Parts: sequence; structure tokens; C-alpha cells
Amino acid sequence: MSAILDFMSNWISVGYLFSAILFIMGLKKLGHPRTAPRGNQLGALGMLVAVVVTVASMQLEGGAQWTLIIAGMAIGSLIGYWMAVRVEMTGMPEMVALFNGFGGAASALVALSETWKYIDGGTIPAGLELTVTMVAAGLSALVGWMTLTGSLLAMYKLKGGVEIFGKWIKTPTWGPAWLNPVKIILLISVAVLIYMSISEPTNSDYLWAIIGISCVLGIILVLPIGGADMPVVVSLLNSLSGIAAAFTGFIFSNSVLIVAGSLVGASGIILTFIMCKAMNRRLIDVLFKSFGGSGEKVDLTRTKVGSDADEVAMMIDGARKVIIIPGYGMAVSQCQHQVKEFADLITEKYDTEVKYAIHPVAGRMPGHMNVLLAEANVPYEQLIEMDEINSEFPDCDVAVVIGANDTTNPAARSGEGPLAGMPIIDVDAARTVVIIKRSLSVGYAGVDNDLFYMDKTMMLFGDGKKMMTALNNSIKEN
Repeated sequence: MSAILDFMSNWISVGYLFSAILFIMGLKKLGHPRTAPRGNQLGALGMLVAVVVTVASMQLEGGAQWTLIIAGMAIGSLIGYWMAVRVEMTGMPEMVALFNGFGGAASALVALSETWKYIDGGTIPAGLELTVTMVAAGLSALVGWMTLTGSLLAMYKLKGGVEIFGKWIKTPTWGPAWLNPVKIILLISVAVLIYMSISEPTNSDYLWAIIGISCVLGIILVLPIGGADMPVVVSLLNSLSGIAAAFTGFIFSNSVLIVAGSLVGASGIILTFIMCKAMNRRLIDVLFKSFGGSGEKVDLTRTKVGSDADEVAMMIDGARKVIIIPGYGMAVSQCQHQVKEFADLITEKYDTEVKYAIHPVAGRMPGHMNVLLAEANVPYEQLIEMDEINSEFPDCDVAVVIGANDTTNPAARSGEGPLAGMPIIDVDAARTVVIIKRSLSVGYAGVDNDLFYMDKTMMLFGDGKKMMTALNNSIKEN
């Protein structure tokens, strides 16, 4: 019997190793839009292997509670499937933020269940093992609960508010100078509580205090951050959810949790720094300085006469080079397929060179525009990052902006305002600019856009899908 148990134990270790390999391969393939679907599949397969191996390990150690396990997997699968089918592409950033929070909370709950055994009279380890367990549990609680509340607030910021009893309440952006010392004090308080919990592992007050402080800390960390920085926040919270899982892995000496959590944490923080660089921002400034608009919208005093689809079609006739700049408005109107049709039409009819200029923080999450355009089967080689394509705008005959605002706003080149210093797409360098937008309203950062009022700018006011459809029809008839 002992030999059988040893044999099964070895195979469990192999299973965890195989799961970790799948996670690494999946993460590697997520680095390119063409291979991203396969990366998702490999990651999901890795998680399935990890779950099966974990349940098998529980069965060997004393018997798994199959009713709870099957019920939990069934309920979780149904909820996940329902949310994946129901969510629209415009709601994807909010769902990502929500899942980040749930991931962090799940890790914190698992860590809490392990330390709760000591309070209920379980065997308390001694020496270094106790120290490692309590420190990992405390850090998991800090990061996990902070991620949950921060992610929930980020989700509502992305939505623009929350509806309570039929009344829409706008999510505030608020961060006075005295809030930063409060954050530091709360972090120090958690460190002190973790130290005290090592001396008294059976005292539940320390755990509850850590949970309460962590929840408050998550809220006040995200509260001052404005809309322009929300993609960075989502990426950072994703990283924190992985870090929480890694801390939990140390408690259980579970290699797959440590590996998977470390991969998510490391990749998330790398992406966060990449996005900060793209916005010419330091992460410390994102976290401790209010940026991206205070939530106050400027009063518009200027007007612009709109054009119609026929005028734009005549302008595009004969254009040798057209660059399309997608933004959140394209996601809202779900017009990526009409954009693809537009590119195909002018390529075939006028032999026009078409490229897409992708800003790193366009939309509401990293890679938002890439996902939308990939859904419409836009060739990947046409998707050009901002740094590579900005030099081509002086040779661009027509730049077509679809729902982008802050990422094209020349005000970012100035040294003032919430967009100051943020790299933008140099749309204003093109010979002619066509902007498809519902109105002249300001973007998420709350700054009026001078690009709208330039003489070479043509405004197509209306829903993105309707305007692109009308433009495509005009090109066909022209």
C-alpha cells in the first residue's frame, strides 16, 4: 500500500510540473494576437490539470469531499460560461477588472482557511514554519483583499458609475494630499499586525484587522486615479492577483500555485511598466498622484460644422495612404467589421495603402483595440504600434479617427493639464483628418481636443457603426 501511495505521490508531482509547463507555454503564446487563442487554450488546459491533480492529492491524503468539489466546479463553470457569453466587447475591461478581484479574494480566502485552523485548535507549527506561514498568510490577505476592493472600484470607474435603486451615481475621483500618508500608515499597520500574529497565531483579531485594513487600502489606492490611468490600474491589479496566489502557494508548499502566481504577477508588472512607459508616467506617480482628470468636464465653447459621408468619400478618393486610428468609440459602437470593410474597399478600389495606428492605452484595457480588430480578421501586419507609425503621418493623405480622443489630443504635448507629457498618436501631422464621433465632448481625461477644430479636420458626427456604414456605401457609389 505504501509503495502505491509513493507511486501516486510521484505522479502528482509530475502532474503539477506538466501544469506549470502548460501555463508557461500559454503565457508565451499570449504575446502575439495570432497565437493568443492557442495560449488561452493551453492556460485553461493547465488549470484543468492542476485541479485534477489537486483533487487526486486530497483523495490520497484523507478523502476529497466530492459533493462540495463537484458542486463548486459546476456552479463556477456555469457562472463563467454565462458571463463570457453575455458580456459585450465594450464590457470586457470591466469583466477583466472583476475577475482580477475575484482571483485575489480566492487566494486570500484559501490562506485564511489555513490559518483559521490554528484558531480552531489545530496543530500550530513551530519555528521557521510558523513564521513563513503567518507572513505568507498576512501578505496574501493584504494583497488579495486589497485587489478585490480596488478591482471593484476600478470596474465601476470603467463603467462610469453604479446604478442604485434606479439612480445612476457617478464613481468619484478623489485624492487629497493627506491621503498618501494614510496609505503608508495603513501598510505599516498591516506589517505590525503580521508580526503580532506570529506571536499569537490563535488570535483572530489580527486576521480581521488585516482584512479590514487591506479592504480600505484597496479603495483609497484606486480612488484618486483618473480614467486616463485605468488601463495601468487594471494591469497592476492583475499582477497583484497573481502575487496573492503565489503567497498562498508558499503556505501549502504547492508548486503549481507558486509558479502560476509568479507568472501572472511577473507578466502583469512587466505589462504595467510597459504601459507606464508608453504614457510617459512612473508607476509611483500613478499610485500616489491624481492623474487623468479629476472627473470635472470642461465647458465646450467652440463649435465645428460637421461633414457628411459623401464629402469624406470624395476626400478619400485618390488617397494613396490612409491610417486608421481606433479608440473606445469603435468598441462602443461595435463597428470593427465596418472598419475592416472600409479598408478592403479603398484598398481594392483605389489601391490605397491602409494601416492601423494602435496606442498602447487605447480603450479601457491593454490590447483592447487589437482584440477588436483581430475579431474582424484585420491582418496583424497592418496593426502598427504608436512609436513605429508616428513618423509616417506626415506622408499620410487621410487619417481616420474612430472614437479616439485622449490618445490623439495635442494638449498632451504641453506641460500642463492631466494629459501633460503623455505620448500620443501624431494624427495632426496628416494632410487630412477625418474624425468619427458622436459629438465634440471631451474624452475620459476631461480635456478639450484642439484636433477637432483644425481646418484640415472633417467631423462625422454620429454613431460609429452608422457613420462607417454610410461612408462605405458612399465609397461604393462614388
